[in-house]
Amino acid sequence: MPEPAGALDGIRVLDLSRFIAGPLCAQILGDLGADVIKVERPGGEDARGLGPFLDGESLYVATYNRNKRAITVDTRHPDGVALLADLVTRCDVLVENYRPGTMAAMGLSHERLAELNPRLVVVSLSGFGQDGPMAGRALFDAIAQAMSGLMSRTGRAEDPPLPAGTFVADHLTGVYGALGAVTALHHRTSTGRGQVVDVASLDALFSCLGTTSVAAANGVAPAERTGSRDPLSGPANTFPTSDGWIYLHAGTDPLFPRLCEAMGRPSLADGTWRDVAGRMADIEAVEAEVSAWTRELSTDEVSALLDAQRIPFGPVLTVDEAAALPQLAARGMLVEGGHSVLGSITQLGMPAKLSDAPGTVRRGVPAVGEHTGEVLTELLGLDDAGVEKLRAAGAV
Repeated sequence: MPEPAGALDGIRVLDLSRFIAGPLCAQILGDLGADVIKVERPGGEDARGLGPFLDGESLYVATYNRNKRAITVDTRHPDGVALLADLVTRCDVLVENYRPGTMAAMGLSHERLAELNPRLVVVSLSGFGQDGPMAGRALFDAIAQAMSGLMSRTGRAEDPPLPAGTFVADHLTGVYGALGAVTALHHRTSTGRGQVVDVASLDALFSCLGTTSVAAANGVAPAERTGSRDPLSGPANTFPTSDGWIYLHAGTDPLFPRLCEAMGRPSLADGTWRDVAGRMADIEAVEAEVSAWTRELSTDEVSALLDAQRIPFGPVLTVDEAAALPQLAARGMLVEGGHSVLGSITQLGMPAKLSDAPGTVRRGVPAVGEHTGEVLTELLGLDDAGVEKLRAAGAV
């Protein structure tokens, strides 16, 4: 049976982005069926030199660039910019994550793009957004974590602020970009007009702080950092076992007595610890009792006892242990995909599962400029001689 058409089948995306946020945004659209044309400078984007590496090939690039056709264009060459302008007229979405003002300097401002293609959806991803006093500044993921307040909330009160263990701002920005793109495409069906989707990493990450952001905006001071301890109820924390660590959440009033049963200490649920307020007022002592129990047992033994009492828990796994989880395998979160050099590599699956038009891996990770001739011939009607003339001029 042939694979079902993706939900975005028939949509063409011009991906002018690099690194994480933009490429991830475009890849999500590609996973959902869009034809994504990735544009790199001749020789390839800087990210192709970033690790980790597998047999000399960048897994950084492989993680964010499947389901794309790759072409090379010199955006500083007049003929290269003219090519991009022609491609814009044949695309539905353009994704870019240059610093604000760069596209305009290239001759492709938002206004010019709208003139070229009034139906075009432009997804502009940046550190601080397209306006505001900081719009012109560059930003890396850790800077968003620092300035959003997230870093000040991560770690223990006695330790320095810590960044998260991954590029959370970049990933969240890419997901918001993809959400904005499909929303703008839906809006276009009724209006016939495209629009600009402006996503800032700082905005995206600040929104991720949720109630903490809202509390601060209303003058409510946040509690001090508590490490992995839940600040609202307890016990809900990471606890040592005889062979590792486990996170458990028994902080609600119905859950705590069940934890006490699992511990063989039902009387702990009586007295001042019977409700959240009483436990939080004495949380160090509560956690000391739980730690004394967990550290005498293996992670598997604690897991079995917690599972029997229907208490939410999770062993603290390394990334390679997480990758081996049967649950992730059952959910299709690790899939085999093609690679222009390696042949086949294991890639991340699509988290959003659509029942009728699921995301698929149709194209592998392309080599630099692998589809330049194909795209210019198919979309712009150039013949081989025309493509070679552009190559000789250095435009592609």
